[in-house]
Amino acid sequence: MKSFFVSAALVAAADALVARDSPCCFHLTASGGPGGVVGQLSDGQNRIGQGLPGAQYCIDSKGGLTDGNGRGCILTPPTTQFQCDQGASPTDGFSVGCDGKLSIKGNTDFKSCPTGDNGGYNIYTTAPAGQGGCVSVTLSADNCKSGCPAPAPAPAPTPKTCPAALTGAYGYPHLIVPVDSKQPDKAFGTSYNGTITSSVSSLFNFDIPSSDSGKTCSLVFLFPEQKNLETSSFDFSGAGGVDFTMLKGTASSSTTYNNKPGVATDYGVTKVAPGTSSVVATFACPAGSAIGFGLSASDGTMLSYFQDYNPSPIGLYITKC
Repeated sequence: MKSFFVSAALVAAADALVARDSPCCFHLTASGGPGGVVGQLSDGQNRIGQGLPGAQYCIDSKGGLTDGNGRGCILTPPTTQFQCDQGASPTDGFSVGCDGKLSIKGNTDFKSCPTGDNGGYNIYTTAPAGQGGCVSVTLSADNCKSGCPAPAPAPAPTPKTCPAALTGAYGYPHLIVPVDSKQPDKAFGTSYNGTITSSVSSLFNFDIPSSDSGKTCSLVFLFPEQKNLETSSFDFSGAGGVDFTMLKGTASSSTTYNNKPGVATDYGVTKVAPGTSSVVATFACPAGSAIGFGLSASDGTMLSYFQDYNPSPIGLYITKC
């Protein structure tokens, strides 16, 4: 009984191997030039036109073709004519692409040249020297197409950027809280100024109303020149590097350096200078929630300014579109 099951398993494995390695068969149609089905003369010459019925070809695992009579299909030297001869070993390297086009070593361009025999055309990979009337054709199979690779996913749409100006809908911070790494447990409470130094950073809370659902928000930093300010002023020095972050929560008047919210997203360093307006980040408006942002100094920057939306607006805002 044991030997029966072993034999059955071997037979099943052999059947699977045959099925996997069995040739796949198809017919060919030419496009370009005369076009039409590809048939055969009795001697195995493959031809387009001439009223010949479609011939069958089978491809093996090495890319060799045989015709319906078991003849090996070759590219006859030196002319490279495509024909099938009795007893010939098939030329390897043929394949059927996922679009159904037959190729030889990756080349899908074949040449059809008139024979002068009842409108028939022979098929070559290279037009014979001195042969007139040859045209390029492609040969398409009706079976045995290889699997096409899955298309690359479409890139995510780039979110539109809202203006770096208070020309439309915008939000201003409802709380500004400075924290100091040199006094990590001290709560400085609410401030009207945004301040960043080598040790001081500032936290900003914004409330996004439910009516902003479906809108786009841009975090912007507006830094006008001193001469354009009517009710504000600033002190500024250094290279102008400011690191902007979105926080995991919001600040309160009791927030200190040691208990401030962690960073959810670091937007990196943006260079600011008087007379500039910067879009720091763009995102879907988190309607109906409060969000927090942090500003800290980079590159030896020191900045302290009075947050003000009077002409010209200065500071951190969220514009909406």
